[in-house]
Order: sequence, then C-alpha cells, then structure tokens
Amino acid sequence: MSKKLLQVKNLHVDFKTPSGNVHAVKGVSFDIKRGETVALVGESGSGKSVTAFSTMKLLPYPIASHREGSSILFEGEELMNKDEKYMRKIRGRKIGMIFQEPQSALNPLHTIEKQIGEVLRIHQGMNKDQVKMRVIELLDMVGLSKFKERMNAYPHELSGGQRQRVVIAIALANNPDLLIADEPTTALDVTIQAQILELLEDLRRNLNMAMLLITHDLSIVEKMADYVCVMRHGEILEQKDKKNLFSKPEHEYTQMLLNTIPRGVVEPLNEDAKILIKGKDIKVYFPNKRNFFGKTISYIKAVDHIDLTIKRGETLGVVGESGSGKSTLGFAALRLLNGKGKLYFNDIDISTYNRKSMRPLRSKMQIVFQDPYGSLSPRMSVSQIISEGLKLHRKELSDTQRNELVVKALEDVHMNPKSRFRYPHEFSGGQRQRISIARAMVLAPEFVVLDEPTSALDVSVQSEIVDLLRELQKKHNLAYMFISHDLRVVRAMSHKLLVMKDGKVIEYGNAADIFDNPQEEYTKALLDAAMNLKARKFA
Repeated sequence: MSKKLLQVKNLHVDFKTPSGNVHAVKGVSFDIKRGETVALVGESGSGKSVTAFSTMKLLPYPIASHREGSSILFEGEELMNKDEKYMRKIRGRKIGMIFQEPQSALNPLHTIEKQIGEVLRIHQGMNKDQVKMRVIELLDMVGLSKFKERMNAYPHELSGGQRQRVVIAIALANNPDLLIADEPTTALDVTIQAQILELLEDLRRNLNMAMLLITHDLSIVEKMADYVCVMRHGEILEQKDKKNLFSKPEHEYTQMLLNTIPRGVVEPLNEDAKILIKGKDIKVYFPNKRNFFGKTISYIKAVDHIDLTIKRGETLGVVGESGSGKSTLGFAALRLLNGKGKLYFNDIDISTYNRKSMRPLRSKMQIVFQDPYGSLSPRMSVSQIISEGLKLHRKELSDTQRNELVVKALEDVHMNPKSRFRYPHEFSGGQRQRISIARAMVLAPEFVVLDEPTSALDVSVQSEIVDLLRELQKKHNLAYMFISHDLRVVRAMSHKLLVMKDGKVIEYGNAADIFDNPQEEYTKALLDAAMNLKARKFA
C-alpha cells in the first residue's frame, strides 16, 4: 500500500466577518497517497478551495482560524503548528499550487521569465543560464513553446488561457511531491484542456506525484481522479473511489451533480429580426517588432479580415483556442479596441467613433469579462459595483430607484440581495461571475459581449446562467456575442457559430449545421476534443 503523503483530519475553518463567524469548513477528513489523485468536487462556495489553502496555510490569518482538533499532516509532519519560515520551504518545492485566478496569481509588473524563474532561484539556487533553460523547458511542457521568443511578455499581453498555463508552469517548476490544482483548466479551451490534463497525468505517473484536484467539472474528475470527495456547505457528503462514486452515487446531491449539464434548444430567430451589429473587414493588428528608428516592421494579426452580422435577439457563438483572437474580436465589436474596417451599430457607422463619441452608446453595449476577480474593484461593495453604470448613464434615478434595480439584478442572477453590501473578496469565483453578469444586465443593454461568462461556474449554475441569459434575451430582444471554449454551453446558446484560429475565420454559419456537420478539419478537431473530454453516460 502506498504511503500516505497528506492526511487531513477533522479540519474546521472559521472566518471572522462583520456579521459574525462563518463556519466555512466543517470536520473535513481525507488522505492522499503518493502517486494518487484525490478530487474535491462541489459547487462554488462549498469549501473546496478553503480546504486546499489550509494545507499550505495560505488563508488570511487571523481572519481565518482553525478549531482545536484540526490536523494536517504532510509526510507525517504536523503543519498546523508550523511558522511561516518553515512553510516557505514547503510551498513551491514540496507542495505546488495551480491557482484558479491566473490574473490575480501573476504579478502584472513582472515578465513571464521572471515569474517562472523566481521559484527556481529561491528553491534550487539556479543561476541565470540554468533558469532560462528550465523556463524554456517548462513553457514547452505547458504548450507555450512559441513563447520562447516572448519570455519578456507581461501577463496583460497574454490571453486568459495563456496566463493559466504560465501559472501551471510555475507550480510544476520544482517537481513537487504534491500538486494542488484549483480549477486548473477553467480558462482553457477544450484542445488545451485535453493537453494539460494529459500533461498533469503524465507528471503524476512519472514523478509519483500526488495531486489534490479541485474542480466543478465532473468530466475532468472522471478522467483524472482515483478517489473523489463531494463537498457542500463545508462538509464532505460522500467520498468513494471514482468507479463506485460514478456508478453508484448514494447522496442525492452527488446524483444531482452527475446529471446536471447545460441543456435546451435555441429558439428559432425571428426571420424579420433587424441587424443590430454589422462588421465588414474588421482588422486589429498589434505592433510586434520595430526597427532601429522605432518604425513598426511587423504586426501580430489578432483579428484579420473578419465579416460578421448579429441580429436583434440573436446569439453569435465565437469559439477557438486560446490566443485565436476571440476576445479581441469582442473588444473590437464594442469599440474598446481601435481597429480597421467598417462597424455598424443599429445602422450607425461607429467605425471612427472616439471615446467621447461612444459614451452615449455604452449603456446599450455591455460586456461580461472573462476574469471576474480582475474586473471587479476590491474597494467597492457589490451594490456600488452594480450601480456604478446607473450613476453614469441614468442620472435621473434616485438612490431608492437605483437600489431597487440593484436588488432586482442580483435576484435575476440567483444571488441574495442582502449580499450587496459585501465586497468581491468575500465571494467564490462563481459568485463573482454572477455579480459581473448583474452589473452588465442592470442597464438593460441591446448588445452584450459575453467573454467566457460560465467558465468559473459549476455545472448546476452554468445551466441556471444559460437559462437566465436566454430569459433576458427573450425579454429584452438582446443580441449576444458569446465567446467560450465550452462547446456544450455554446451549443445550448448560439444561433450562429464563428470558428477562429490565428485571427482568421475558419468556419462561419448556422451553429446547428456546424456542430452536426463541420466542414473544416480544425473545427472537427475542436469538436472531437470537446466530445472526448465532456461526453459521458449517466446512470
């Protein structure tokens, strides 16, 4: 029998809040053996990440505290009574962690090379040349081989998926004995998901590395885990080996998780629907190299000669791998990025509108960003965040009227309106994304760009959000540009589909036709990766 590497016994975690103590984790116990993968599964707010952070003592002490009797043993050593000096030797070398929010996990002021190299210098004492060689090797491992020439790039210059892969490279840098993976593929497209999961599995097997996998995606659990713990409201409701849990789930909550996926058929579009957004030959190029005199001599063609139309009440799904230009196209459609070509909103040519000219249209054109943590101000309450747009665009409203709209927006995204006085850091990733959706919808816009709006949500909430977006679309005749790597959700939402690669359109047409009969090899590869990763039969 394999030796137990990590033992969590009777773990209790409390948080001090203005409204009193919150008992976030309640008597959690589980073991992880060397070479084994244990999955913590549950919805947002179930206590998965808090449990994982406890193992590395990364909770915000003294706001967080452990009750007497809580125990965490790593290699037989009790960690509960260890000081920061000891834990710094463990973190990054013995225990690595892939954080859920790559934008907040990476330092915006440091380059990729510096951030990956930092853990190598601290824990292994490598010199400059050794660090560079290891960084290149790690970038290859996580599918960023083309970044060998861009190691001086900063996090904001990368797509969400690329940032996530940099975080994974940092976690793997020192070949840790235990890897904690907190939603490791949330921001990745399906083809890269498959590659990353295969990479993690190979490392686990080859290095006899243990893994604590935190996820809400049961298809990943079925592919990766040896043992599964199902959590809800801070408690483990059921824990079994993977085979028995998937074939014979006992708890009704586990059964619900196993059978919840985004479903439904897109309602046919009104044939007389008017075109709201029209783009002709849209191009967005970023300078790549300059000559001695500072003149740009080459460009990164993020969006290259794209035509599109979106009618009122229609959803255009945009899919492709990370870095394909999906988000850039969305920003260009909102005039958040300057590009070339013609762009019309409601028959108005806005191609050359500057920031001041666009301001009156902003309430009619909204966006839900991919990273809810980075897009929400940590210094503002939820009420202030959601009402900010109302103060700018609907100045005639009184404080009472604004508050009523904020309450309704939170109810629409299935959140308790009483939570509007709390701050973003007090919510889980999924809850923060729902706040972002409420902020966009409170102005009742005509066109909304949804940039990975469900990537941070567990499957049950994904279904709720998809239903909510459909409901809002039908009620307000909204036009959506739905950017996502989750093809299940795209299929449930989209009337038309645009497939992108390297800034170009690979395939464009009716979503149902492309999903059922893709014409291009790249589209077929995307769909095959999605089906291999996502498809499963429920008992």
